[in-house]
Amino acid sequence: MRPPRLRAGDTLALVAPAGPVPADLLEKALPVLRGWGVEVRVGPCVGASPGSPPYLSAPDEVRAAEFTEAWLDPGVRCVLAARGGYGVQRMLDLVDWAALRAAGPKVLAGSSDITALHRAVGVHLGLSTMFSPMPASVLFDDFAVEHLRRSLFEPEHTLVVRGGSAIVPGRASGVVTGGNLSLLAAGIGTPEHGSARDAIVLLEDVTESVYRLDRMLTQLLRSGWFAGVRGIVLGSWAACGDPAEVRALMVERLGPLGVPLVEEFGFGHVASSPTLPLGVPVTLDADLGTLTFDAPALT
Repeated sequence: MRPPRLRAGDTLALVAPAGPVPADLLEKALPVLRGWGVEVRVGPCVGASPGSPPYLSAPDEVRAAEFTEAWLDPGVRCVLAARGGYGVQRMLDLVDWAALRAAGPKVLAGSSDITALHRAVGVHLGLSTMFSPMPASVLFDDFAVEHLRRSLFEPEHTLVVRGGSAIVPGRASGVVTGGNLSLLAAGIGTPEHGSARDAIVLLEDVTESVYRLDRMLTQLLRSGWFAGVRGIVLGSWAACGDPAEVRALMVERLGPLGVPLVEEFGFGHVASSPTLPLGVPVTLDADLGTLTFDAPALT
């Protein structure tokens, strides 16, 4: 199910379901978001001091409550994560998903650790979501801002995204899934496990050694998560070691799947990242380096 698009005058809730939000980056981002003509409602965890442990924006119950209250507010049309970090998986079992279903569809946007929340919203609410840059980040540059704005307000103008080059050529269609590799691997065995069957998979990560990327890919492969995959799109691997070694790993582990495989598509932990919908049909053309969405991700 596709949520409605944003319109001028709508309310956007900014939440912090993972790590603490740097105050300077938040201060810089808020005028940008308000410049879209929306009311920005800043959640209590966004401006809070780090929780305990200090890599969380607040205790699990508080972060779950912030997200739940934002979603249940009938005036909120979009819930945007201020940043990633770590912690989303810790709060998922504290969310009343039945109540969120009853509240009706709205947009979720964010990336990195928010991958776990994308999986949960997809599984429990049956909604498409937006794998997007986040405002409290040094990577929230002019391109990232504008592509996210267009994706939220004018999604018919972001149906084609270009980037990258083919490792394995070919063309394939499927529903978009995936996100951050470490979160996908950590989700194995959870209610949000899912799979890549009949899907075009997005993969990216940051600050993971090559052997750790290997371990995560191997876990997904051995679990059967990749069974029936139709295509794979690789984004950024910032600070993950020698790019040549990362590429060799992707070729060795994912190439044998025999599906179109594209590298360096330019999304994830990198400047000028596009916003990519999850949970909607798309066609990957590895030779042209394009993702073409069948329809806007938002109605």
